[in-house]
Amino acid sequence: MVWVPLLLVACVVAGVGCARLCRATLASGRPGRDGTAGVHGADGIHGTASELTVGEAAYLAGGPLRVTDLTLVAMHRERRLLLAHTGWATVVDSPGHRDDALERAVIGAIGAGGQSPIPVVRPAVAAAESVRLLAERLVDRGLAVSAAGHRETEAGLRTVRTGFLLSLALGTVSTLLVPAAERAPVLAGFALPLVASGLCLLIGRIEVYPYTRWASPAGQRLLAGLSPADPLTALATRGPGVLEPELRAALRARR
Repeated sequence: MVWVPLLLVACVVAGVGCARLCRATLASGRPGRDGTAGVHGADGIHGTASELTVGEAAYLAGGPLRVTDLTLVAMHRERRLLLAHTGWATVVDSPGHRDDALERAVIGAIGAGGQSPIPVVRPAVAAAESVRLLAERLVDRGLAVSAAGHRETEAGLRTVRTGFLLSLALGTVSTLLVPAAERAPVLAGFALPLVASGLCLLIGRIEVYPYTRWASPAGQRLLAGLSPADPLTALATRGPGVLEPELRAALRARR
């Protein structure tokens, strides 16, 4: 019966991983403080499509860098910024008179010279205070997953994966330790943690990964209902792939 302690270890690890993942998933789906959740038609990055601004939709769909790309493209289309296909951003008209923290973050990232490589500007804007505050508002409304929630979900998935691999390894060792005639109960015993952790991994792939990076389940439902008819909304929800070749080249340029 040397395999029984190994089975207990496998069951404990698999159970802890499944419980941790379920707890993190339930926490990510809780409603926000105001219980709101929809995007109103797009007028710049502050236009709304129901109950989301286009900038908020960009964050839910692609995170801080998507918000940055949306801001850059919106400024380019309004001729306040020139995005060259060579990968440089040039200030044409400073938005200092506008009450727009995201645009001010872009100008600040470009610097006093008025020109900077886009690969330098994008991460600087993504890390700006204005983007962080936008994310916090979405978390408070229950539309985005907090950084802590994302870390907990990822940790849960890693624990479940470890439990699955450990159960497989211990089950194999245990099977080899007993005579062939006594292997049936060993296989039946290790089937429990294997099936449990395997199902959790499968559910995690299907139900968790689509939204845990940025959007909560409520946020994902709003994103799924958005129409890509407006160019900026399409950029927010689908990414730079919807842009014309010159702008795609500008945003994808490498330093």
